[in-house]
Amino acid sequence: MVEKNYLQKLKEAVKYIESRLDGLRPAYGLILGSGLGDLAEQVEKPVNIPYGEIPHFPQSTVAGHAGRLVAGKLEGKPVIVMQGRFHYYEGYSLKSVVFPVYAMKLLGVGGLVITNAAGGMNRAFRPGDLMLISDHLNMTGGNPLVGPNIEELGERFPDMSEVYSREYRQLAHRVASSLLLENGQPLALREGVYCGISGPSYCTPAELTMLARLGGDAVGMSTVAEAIAARHAGLKVLGISCITDMAIGEELKPLTHEQVVAVAERTKPVFAALVKAFLREL
Repeated sequence: MVEKNYLQKLKEAVKYIESRLDGLRPAYGLILGSGLGDLAEQVEKPVNIPYGEIPHFPQSTVAGHAGRLVAGKLEGKPVIVMQGRFHYYEGYSLKSVVFPVYAMKLLGVGGLVITNAAGGMNRAFRPGDLMLISDHLNMTGGNPLVGPNIEELGERFPDMSEVYSREYRQLAHRVASSLLLENGQPLALREGVYCGISGPSYCTPAELTMLARLGGDAVGMSTVAEAIAARHAGLKVLGISCITDMAIGEELKPLTHEQVVAVAERTKPVFAALVKAFLREL
């Protein structure tokens, strides 16, 4: 019963979204995290669909998240953009968090760019860096695939040996090398392992030390469930973290969400240039 209800709700949501797209069939999806949502404003001939209008869609409650889908063309590619996402810590189940990912799958999306704001645990990182996610540690305590499997969406035991597409990462590095920063230097992307925690509290110093020792390079409260669902659905994934602060256990300083958004805001031009160049070369 749960399986049928979830799939039925997905189809109802997709039917409504399609009714608003005027024949546009998006090939790529983007999920924009805290402070990074302005990229959606650059979509050409946009169709804006507030989440509240879409049947069965959750509602975004976090500051810095606009809460709508934006569909149209970006760098000539048909896209559908989540301007704001949903989080486990908001009280949603992980199946609700990934509901839009499966909706994208049914809309015809084949590639997904997932972005987030994250704390840097790698001592070589600096606030404002962009990190390509090479892998993740799921420390949320949950998995969106728990429960009856819906064969129409993906197989029961999906492979996770390459959650974040190596091909996409190589392309991102290649296009980044052609992008010049204000100092005239090419954009140098970081790459590392993202640790997904449930939140909403930030990590303690001991927790950050543990995660770093486990191999984590950055930590945040999103992305992992969405990436798992995307791979379950057969989508190719590029994950990008905007490093907004340093989350090093022995040197931890007090942090607010406003500080995170402020750094993400300053990084927006470089982030937007990277995503647009990546899409242009697909």
